[in-house]
Order: sequence, then structure tokens, then C-alpha cells
Amino acid sequence: MTAPIRLVLVDDETVIRSALATMLDLEDDLEVLAQAGSAAEGEGLMAAHAPDVAVLDLQLPDGDGLELAARTLEVSPATRCLILTSHARPGYLKRALAQGVLGFLPKTVSGEQLAEAVRAVAQGRRAIDPELAAETIASGDSPLTPREADVLEYAADGASIEQIARRAHLAEGTVRNYLSNAQAKLQASNRHEASQIARRHGWI
Repeated sequence: MTAPIRLVLVDDETVIRSALATMLDLEDDLEVLAQAGSAAEGEGLMAAHAPDVAVLDLQLPDGDGLELAARTLEVSPATRCLILTSHARPGYLKRALAQGVLGFLPKTVSGEQLAEAVRAVAQGRRAIDPELAAETIASGDSPLTPREADVLEYAADGASIEQIARRAHLAEGTVRNYLSNAQAKLQASNRHEASQIARRHGWI
């Protein structure tokens, strides 16, 4: 019998993380070694366990999954990374591919699709959501940094600076700076217009 594919899960939403672990552990050829709720904790687990595959959330309280993927390659070079996120955007996918991330899926995938993606990534193959891949090809390059895209997305529903800061785990002054930069890059007169432009291009 071949050894199971060894996994580490990093997601700050405990209920989702526990459900993922339970679901993946039901597969005979997959084994969840450890779980973390932050990037720092996740990095420690990668170094300690050197898993075959790391399943990472994109938005973590102390950083993002792409930064963690880059650090994972440093502390455990053989580990392959799969991003599982509710923020599946072309800008993030492009950055992920540029960093050597092999898997990128929205959290709307089924347990069966996720297990298949983990197996593909463990074998060194790509597992990218086809709809997002098509959107990414059509979207062109985003001028926004990931954090600028985050705050614009939070601003899209008319949230106040205070609400955006709370959701994004950032200081209000930092949020203002990100919004100001994003508006300038998109040549928008205010943050709501900037959100609309970014959404139209598939950047948020």
C-alpha cells in the first residue's frame, strides 16, 4: 500500500478548517497532519512536518496565503501549495502562479473536487478552477496590490473606513492610504467608482 499524501491546513475560520480536515481525512490516501489558524503558526507547522501538500486560505489575520506559500517553499521546499479561498480573483491567481503555487480553487468546490485537486498537486500537476482561469485570461493585468484589492472589495458595498479597517484587520490610516493609492491607479474620483472599475475588470 502506498503512503498517504500528508497535508497541513491553514485557515483562520475554525469551523471551515475542521470540516475540511474531517472531509479530507475520510479519503484513504489523504492524511491531515496538522492545522493552523494563522500564517505564523502555519509556517511553524510546515517546518515541523514538511507535508506533501499545504492547503492555504488566502486571507489570514497576520498575512495572506500567498506570502505563506512563499515562506513554505523556503522552510519546506518539497511541499506543494494549494490555495482554497472565498476570494478567487484573477489578480490573486496570477500572483499565485508566478510564485509557483500549483492549486487555486474557490471554497465552493465539492469535497470530491478538492480531494482530486490535492492528489493532482501532490503529483506536481496544476489544479486551477477553470472558470477563474478563463476570467484571468480575459481580465488583463491588475495594477492593484492584493491589499489594495482587498480594501476596494470591502468598500464596494458602501462600508465606512472604520468597517473596512475592522474587516481587513488594518488601521484606519492604512485603509485610507490603500484606498487613495487604488483610486489614483484606477483614475477614479472616489472609492466607490474605483470599486466599480476594479470589479468590471475582474480585479476584485
